[in-house]
Parts: sequence; structure tokens; C-alpha cells
Amino acid sequence: MATLIDPDFRARLRALNDKYAAGVPALLQAIAQARARCDAEGPRLEPLTDLHRALHAVAGSAATFGFAALGQECRRIEQLVRTLLNEPGQALADWPAVGVQVGALLRWAERDAAATHFSA
Repeated sequence: MATLIDPDFRARLRALNDKYAAGVPALLQAIAQARARCDAEGPRLEPLTDLHRALHAVAGSAATFGFAALGQECRRIEQLVRTLLNEPGQALADWPAVGVQVGALLRWAERDAAATHFSA
């Protein structure tokens, strides 16, 4: 059996996972704040861009740290928001449905962001 080069590898990995888990509430707060801006100001470029960035940050890192379902759902909604950014003429009409999906994501993640599957 091969020996690990770094005998503390698993401990370091656990520490990174714990650090990410501790930061999940702040990541979700960023998504919630961006959604609130879209609701209050309308789905304009700046709040939609903030929402896209917040979702992208989670989508890109969550699975690495044991939050695969959260990452997948953020990626799915991120793509919806990207569509709104690419089709600004449709953003006003399509935002309510996307906003509902962001809300469902936030409620689910508040219950258990580390769950293995998303259920609204």
C-alpha cells in the first residue's frame, strides 16, 4: 500500500471542508441579497449580474466540498439568470418565475444545504 506524501492530508481536507461549510450561510446570504435587489429594483443588469455571480460562486465550488446538490441547483438557476442577462427584453416577463426558483433554492438550503438531492 502506498504511503501518503503528506500524512496530514485527510485532516487538511476535512479542515477545508469545514471552512467551506462554515461559509455557506454567507454564500446563501449573497444570493438572497441579490434576489432581493432584483425584486425591489426589477431585473436590471446590475442586480442580475450580482445574482449570477453569487450563484456562479456556489455552483463552481460546492461539489468539491460535499455540497453537490446545492452546486447543481445553483448551476441550473445560474443558467436561467444568464438567459435573462442575454435577453434583457424578456427579463421583466421571465424574472418572476426565476425569482420563485431562487426562493425555493434558499428555503431548501436553509433546511439542509448539504442534502444529497434538491427538493423544493
